[in-house]
Formats: sequence, structure tokens, C-alpha cells
Amino acid sequence: MSGHYKDLVVLENGVSSVLVSPELQGRVMTSTAGGDDGQSFGWINYDLIASGESKEHFNPTGGEERFWLGPEGGQFSLYFKKGARFEFQDWYVPKELDTEPFSLVGSTKEEARFEREMKLENYSGTIFNLLVQRTISLIGKDQASEELGVLIPDGVSMVGFASENSITNIGSQDWTKETGMPSIWILSMLNSSDETTITIPFKKGSRSELGKKVTDDYFGKVSQDRLKVMDSVLFFKADGQSRGKIGISPERALPVLGSYDAKNKVLTIAKFSLPEGRTDYVNSLWEIQEQPFKGDAVNAYNDGPLEDGGQLGPFYELESSSPALALKSGERDTHRHQTYHFIGDVKHLDVLSKEILGVPINEIEIKE
Repeated sequence: MSGHYKDLVVLENGVSSVLVSPELQGRVMTSTAGGDDGQSFGWINYDLIASGESKEHFNPTGGEERFWLGPEGGQFSLYFKKGARFEFQDWYVPKELDTEPFSLVGSTKEEARFEREMKLENYSGTIFNLLVQRTISLIGKDQASEELGVLIPDGVSMVGFASENSITNIGSQDWTKETGMPSIWILSMLNSSDETTITIPFKKGSRSELGKKVTDDYFGKVSQDRLKVMDSVLFFKADGQSRGKIGISPERALPVLGSYDAKNKVLTIAKFSLPEGRTDYVNSLWEIQEQPFKGDAVNAYNDGPLEDGGQLGPFYELESSSPALALKSGERDTHRHQTYHFIGDVKHLDVLSKEILGVPINEIEIKE
């Protein structure tokens, strides 16, 4: 990989390390908790990178944590040109989020800072001039204990990192509900397996009080053998064998989600900003929308074959979003997303799972 991306930044603390690519938008490509011989957690498309080719719609290069902007679909979409049909052949990822670099503006052994100015146009014809600033920093055990509110047991090895993502409106036009308002969208591509299950806790309450528990029909309804929804938590298969996406509204969302790989005994946690009282989130459904700001704060994706038989991955994604950014000219907003991988004895991982996700580790599965 390094032959194609020569300016990779390596952040390290002991045997924990994170690999970041300025050429791919300050993207975290992968991380490990065990040095050069440790498991690599990010899904990377080595074949695409080695080929040197550039795909028309989207380059699924992979990467454990990348910066995108929402919404994906609808009248304010940044991925469909004006008048386009909301179908895969008309979907294009802006090159600024796909193939073009961010500038590395500074780095230390445990932190790297990037920035990029962008000019983007949405489906409705609004032009957005913005400055993106992104900082990736390592998180050690003591800080992880503080951030997650639980003591990390001595018998657990871990790697953790945070991305701080800011957008400044550097144009002269304020961003409003009439023009469309982008959001910061963070996506983690991780290695799928038959024994990996996504876990998303959410607020318990009636539909009349908090709305539906989950949106499960982004790419067709997710079947019941792949998604198990209970009172305050859901489980979603992350086997990379069936394309499906789910989402949790800001009214239901909690600032955490995760996954468990039972084969390798890896508990993955994502924690993120979820500002209280802000409920305008962009809607990414691929249609002209009646409610373009009734979208999700949390999403998860399981990859699978496309209609033409091809496949982007296989991988799965844990995703978080900022609220829709109603930024006046010159204003700035920030979204923080943290990623942790814990490896160790199941009894130790069980403590972390109960404290952080609210479920015992042995319950994180979808029984056949």
C-alpha cells in the first residue's frame, strides 16, 4: 500500500498505532493494538489500490474512518446532480470526498491535523463554500477510561483514536432549510465476518413519545433474520453478505454504538458528539423527501452484492452524523467521533460491553 500512498502518517503509542492518509482526505486507513504483528481493524481494498485505477461513481478504497458530508439523497443531496434519478448509476461521490487530498498542516507522534477548502453544489443548485478541518489523535487507556466512563481492565489490549471534524461556512450565503444544510458524516469501514454483530443501544419509550425505533429500509427492508430489535437495543448482522442499512433518529439515539467479533474476541466501540436538543438531521433516503431534516444521527451498514452482481466490499460500517449545519457566513461547527477496539478475555470484554453498550457480551448475536 505504501508504494501508492507515500505520505502516510503513522501515529503510535507503544504497540497501538493508527495509519492515516493525507491523500485520502485525512482518512484513517487502519489501526492495530498489537504492533506490526497485530490484527488490522480497518477494511482496506488492497486490489483497487494496487490497480491504480479510478472508478467513476465511488472508489471504495476502504479505510477505518473517513470524512464525508450528508445528505446522500433527497433534494439537498450532494451525491446526485440536479434532475438525476435516485438510482445507483446516477450516484457520484464528490471527488473532494473520494480521490482528492487534504493538506497535512501539522503532526506529532500522536496527532495529525488536516484541512481542505471545498466548493460543492447540491441537487437543488445551492453552492456551498466551506473549510474542512480534521484532527486525528490517539487515545490511550487512561483517557479511554475517562471518555467511556469505565475502567479498562489490565487484561485487555486496545487501540483508540478520535477524529475532530470542523466545518466553517466561508461563503457569503447563510445555510438554511430553504437552501439545504450539509452535515458532517463519519463512516468506519470494518472487516465483516459470519461471527460479527453490530450493537446499537437506543432510548426506551413509546412510538408516540419518541417515534419509531429504527429506519430499516434504506436499500430495501432488512429481513428479521438479520436485524433483531428489542426495547432499548438492536443487533444487526455484519457478515458482508447482504446489502442493508439502518438508522436511529436523534430522538432515540444515544452517543454510542459498537460491534462484537466473537471469533477474534474483539469489541469495537464508536462514541460521538450528540448535542442535546438539536433534532434537525439530514435525511439521506434516495427520494425527493417530505421531511428533509428528519434524518438519523446514527447509522450502520452491512455490505453485500449489488443488483448487477458486483460488490463494493465486503465490509460493514459504523456511522455517526452531526446535526444539519445551519451556519451563517463565517460560522463553524464541530463533530467528534471516537473509535476503540478492545481485545482480551471474554470476561473482561463483558464488563466493557455491559457498561458501555448496556448488554452482556454473550447476548450480542442473532440466533438462527
